[in-house]
Amino acid sequence: MHTGFSPSLGWQLLAAVIAGGFTTLTASPFEFWWLGPLAAALVYWGSHALTPAHAAFKGLVYGLALFASGASWVYVSIHDYGHTGPLLAGLLTALFVFALALFFAAMLWVYRRFTSPRYSLLGFAGIWVLAEVLRTYLFTGFPWLLLGSGFVDSPLAAWAPIGGVYLLSLLVAFSGSLLITLLIKRRLWAIAPLAAIWLTPFILPTQWTTPSEQPTKVAMVQGNLPQLIKWTADGQREAVATYTRQTQAISDDVELIIWPETALPMLENQARPVLEQVQSSLPADTALITGILQQDEQAQQFFNGVIGVGNVEGDYQKEHLVPFGEYLPLESLLRGLINFFDLPTSFITPGPDQQPSMQAAGISLGNAICYEIIYPQLVASRARNSQAIITISNDTWFGRSIGPHQHLQMARLRALENGRYVLRATSNGITVIIDPQGQITQRAPQFETTTLTGEFYAMQGLTPFTQMGSWPVWLLAGLLVLPSLRLGRKDQA
Repeated sequence: MHTGFSPSLGWQLLAAVIAGGFTTLTASPFEFWWLGPLAAALVYWGSHALTPAHAAFKGLVYGLALFASGASWVYVSIHDYGHTGPLLAGLLTALFVFALALFFAAMLWVYRRFTSPRYSLLGFAGIWVLAEVLRTYLFTGFPWLLLGSGFVDSPLAAWAPIGGVYLLSLLVAFSGSLLITLLIKRRLWAIAPLAAIWLTPFILPTQWTTPSEQPTKVAMVQGNLPQLIKWTADGQREAVATYTRQTQAISDDVELIIWPETALPMLENQARPVLEQVQSSLPADTALITGILQQDEQAQQFFNGVIGVGNVEGDYQKEHLVPFGEYLPLESLLRGLINFFDLPTSFITPGPDQQPSMQAAGISLGNAICYEIIYPQLVASRARNSQAIITISNDTWFGRSIGPHQHLQMARLRALENGRYVLRATSNGITVIIDPQGQITQRAPQFETTTLTGEFYAMQGLTPFTQMGSWPVWLLAGLLVLPSLRLGRKDQA
């Protein structure tokens, strides 16, 4: 049994730190996707020689390195826009990073405690994915920086319409364990599955869905208004003036206009006259869609919604809310404790399940407001009944950090998974049109008041992922773990 911080453990902890940094570098804005298998290899390397406790510590170190480097934007949100001092903001960020790192500690503890070395490379990949599933849903979930998220521009991208991001994570983790098997253990047979993983995409279909004959012209307005004054009276006046001015300058041939999340910082009943006045200056068949706060006065509930005027039918209320930003866990204990727990929109109620798609400009549109776009299952459920996806967001909370770039990359992966155009309208960037292959066709400059105009196509048909979701990959991950299970206590050390 290993005791203390042996050189072997020390090298593995160093490898865990490097692996965490590598995983962050696979994501935007860096996009060094080829570091992903190396990161997984460094986590896999030697882990089965550790005690379960030391394996858990290695997982914790990996998670700390990953989220301290990759989710550093949390500090910006808490300090710059949550009106929290630097020391407290730093402490809250550290607690956030530590909590997320515990998922990887649990992952390697389970891997070491319950799997046999004989089939460890299969169990490792399966347990990695199951840990990601747990992180996606436990305590409302945080599927940010999943291992497969950085592979939208890689050779593995063709797997995404088949099994989504979890299949990419599975293949990357398996590639990492195969690399160790090949290079360290000198098992040449590992070349065959590696080749299958990385060469099969070249014979997979490149397009699973079919575009309409005629494109739809869309304009997305990016107001670039300061977040710190947004909910003041001056902020409201500036928002009305900016979005009215930008919209009235849009050409008459645009069929769909999109404003971002809470573009007008007011309730729907206050915003309706403004929207109708703007609509009156547009062609009669133009659809105008915006994010807005809605209120149910009878139930005294507020919703983060999407509404439209003109050629629009239906609305949408955000279903999956952001903890602290849109609702406050343990509200009776935390409300009023510090400024960060009293953000202006931290009183939102989630919308109902299974909401129908909106109809605008003759097209069926699925909605995913801001944070919702990072949930693969949720977006797939919207894509099944829509011809395009709208994701409106207020990434002002991220400041000039790497957060908006990571958020955009996940939106690109949702487009690729579902074979749908994704129209991403944001308050200050990154506003884009994404095609069904996950590629950006039009992009607005970040941190500028501007309007992005372009075209997209309504898409018909469903990808395998849209039809089946993530369940087949979750099942596959579980089946990979089964052969390696060791349920007794023999050979734990």
